[in-house]
Amino acid sequence: MSWELPVVNPEGATVQIRLLHVSDCPLVDQLRITLRAALLKAAVHVAIEEIEGPCPSPTLLIAGVDVTGRAPEPGAYCRLDLPTEAQILAALSR
Repeated sequence: MSWELPVVNPEGATVQIRLLHVSDCPLVDQLRITLRAALLKAAVHVAIEEIEGPCPSPTLLIAGVDVTGRAPEPGAYCRLDLPTEAQILAALSR
């Protein structure tokens, strides 16, 4: 599943965002809300790809990097350390 917010930054750059989660993750909707709020504040053009599968869930990658700063770990498990709006904005500004 992919979705895109139609917000363009002055330079017209595109940011790749991946939202990883397991099926029926109870926290993914909260992360979507936080992500959308951050993207509206940042005013950047983004392509968001949602990937469902065996992964730490939910995980948000911007330019391939976990926005929480956490090292990648294999396997499917529930993450309670959801990215904050501040972490997402910091990742978008890099």
